[in-house]
This record gives sequence, C-alpha cells and structure tokens, in this order.
Amino acid sequence: MKTLVLCLDRDDDLGRKAGVTSPVIGRDANVEAATKLAMSDPEDSDTNTIFGGVQEYDRLKGMGVDAEIVCIAGDYDVGVVSDNKIASQMDEILSTYRFEDVTLVSDGAEDEAVLPIIQSRIKVNSVKRIRVKQSESIESTYYLLKEFISDPKIRGAIFIPIGLAFIVYAASVVARRPELAVAAIIGVVGAYLLYSGFGIGESIDKYRENATESLYRGKISFITYLAAIMIGIIATIQGANACWAGIASEIFPGYIILVMMFIKTSVWWYVAAGLSLGFGRIVDLHLEGRVIGRAWAFPFFIIASGLLLWGASAYILASTGYDQDYGIQHLVLSIVGSVAISLFGIYVAARRYGEPV
Repeated sequence: MKTLVLCLDRDDDLGRKAGVTSPVIGRDANVEAATKLAMSDPEDSDTNTIFGGVQEYDRLKGMGVDAEIVCIAGDYDVGVVSDNKIASQMDEILSTYRFEDVTLVSDGAEDEAVLPIIQSRIKVNSVKRIRVKQSESIESTYYLLKEFISDPKIRGAIFIPIGLAFIVYAASVVARRPELAVAAIIGVVGAYLLYSGFGIGESIDKYRENATESLYRGKISFITYLAAIMIGIIATIQGANACWAGIASEIFPGYIILVMMFIKTSVWWYVAAGLSLGFGRIVDLHLEGRVIGRAWAFPFFIIASGLLLWGASAYILASTGYDQDYGIQHLVLSIVGSVAISLFGIYVAARRYGEPV
C-alpha cells in the first residue's frame, strides 16, 4: 500500500454517538461507520468527512493508485488526551501497514490542528477539507472562540470586568439609585484593572503561600505575618481617620494635603509592620541554619524609608500651615538620617557575612 486516505474525528463523535471503535480500516467499514453516525446524529459534520474520505479513496483507486482508507478518532476531551489517542493510533497503523504518504480529510480547523502530529510520522501529500455549506464557517469560528476563551488570562480579562459591571448595575437598581450606576461601574472596573495591572493578586497569592508554608512548617514568620497584617490594618485606619478629620474641617485642604496627612499619621505603623516581617524572616533563616545575608539590611531600609516619608510629609504639612512648625533643617536631617541608616544596614549585612561593602 502506498497512499493512506486518513479521516479525522478529533472529538470522537464516532465513538460517543455511533458506538464505533477507531481506527476504522477499509472502505466498507468506513461506509458502515458513517451510516451509523448519520443515523445517530444526522447533523454531525464528521459523517460528511468520512463520506468525503470514501470519495477521495474511490478517486485514487480509479486513477490506479494503491490506497487504503482509515478513520481515526480522538477523545471528547479535546486537547492533550485526544491528541495522544490520535498519535497512538497513527503509530499502530504505520507499524502494521506500509504507507508512503497520506491524504488528510477533515471538516474544519479543529481536526486540522493535529496536522503536526501526522506530519511528524508520515509525509502529508494533501489536505482535503469537506465543506459543508451550512456549518463550515460556524465550526471554524466556534473552534477559534473556544481556543480563545480557554486561555485563563484572556477569560479573566474579558469576563470578570463584564461580570463586575453587571453586578454593580444590578446593585444600583436594587438600591433604587440607578443614576449612580455609570459612576459605580467605571469605579469598580477601573479598580479591577489597576488590581490586575499592578499584579496585586499575584502578590497576595505569593504572600498566602508563604504564610501557609510557615504555618505547616512551624515557622515564627507565620505569627509575624499575622502581626504585620493587623498592624497594617491599624495603620490604614489611623491614616483614614486623619484624612477624615481634614475633610470634616471647614475648608477642604486638597487631595495632596490629605495624602500627606495619611502618610504622616500612618507611616510608623507601616514601618512596624515591615519590621515584623523582617524579624520573622531573620529568625526563620537563623533557625534553619541558612545564611541571612542581605536580610539584615531589610529592617534598616524599612526604618530609613519611614523616616524619609515622615520627614517629607511633616515638612509639607508644616509649610502649608496644617501642622506644627517643621523647618527645612528638619527635612534635611531626615534625608541625611535615612541615607545613613540605609548605609549602616548595608554595612551590617556585609560585615556580618563577609559580603563586600
């Protein structure tokens, strides 16, 4: 035998609907299988694929070409499972019969997606697509949409914002405030886009994994993680209270001033949360007998950052008359102090473990 006429049924409609086990070898067997499939589901395009393969087989035989027709099916779980089954059946056929080339017969893009599997095993002489007028474009479009939506990232980027918009609109209608729907939808969807764009979800997942690992392995960092969360909540509440006091005043101070109020009031609480994280990390590394290294520098950098933010916010508030007198010399001392603390942290890490300064 020289030429193989190969009919593909990637999602195994032949087996699921007609109860026919693949591979189906020979003209008569394929005609019988196609008839069974047509009887079980007259609208299935794979029926036309098999009959198209039989037609191609008859054409080749009429030209004097030594050919054989075979139909192979994959699995309803289209993808790795179905493709593995197709590859296995191809290996079985090629180990039993001698073919030099293959003519592939399919009904659309989904079946032709396994073309590389066929090409890696035998030379593909031609590809014949059976064009069913009422379903070819529909099936190809469906397949492309299915592949597009199956990507988790694309699915989340499309459906989650739309779902949030629907939920917010429904909530505004239930609350009898439909005039706020547009603003609420824009706000919620915008917040989600920022959440995704800045990778906040990935950071939260990583933090949760670290906390879970710390709990299961009995690390002190699990407690320090919880402490950092609680201190961070306190810091946020303190900053929010300061902002609310500014908003409740007779004259609105402006958004920049409110941000400075938030920073000045909450920054040392956030520094305490960061120190809690750093302390837990250092203790765990020490107990595990691992090199602490640059982890020593982390607490110093946290303190230096807090001092810099506190000094800058205090100076801005003082210069605009919203806080006590805080001159430029205090701001300079804060900057110099933050730089000195950072350098000292680098020195401690390098000095303790022999790293170059």
